[in-house]
Amino acid sequence: MKLKPLGDKVVLKYKEAEEKTKSGIILPDSAKEKPQEAVVIAVGPGKEENGKTIPMQVKEGDTVICSKYAGTEVKINDDEEYVILSQNDIIAVVE
Repeated sequence: MKLKPLGDKVVLKYKEAEEKTKSGIILPDSAKEKPQEAVVIAVGPGKEENGKTIPMQVKEGDTVICSKYAGTEVKINDDEEYVILSQNDIIAVVE
């Protein structure tokens, strides 16, 4: 199954949260912070305003930083987790 976002929506896959601290302490799942760095999996065509399409500023494969609690989490095929959010919730592109 493939997700195809509409409008200015973006599908992201979060990078894994850190399993250890810098000093080597292993963190349990309950102590891990939600990651803010993610990879863009799919992008919509862009937002419609006044009859014109505003192009997207991100593309598939970009690594981005997004707002910590933005978006809607979805699970595909019972094992793959993605987040769908608006392009406005993306703070920066990592280069």
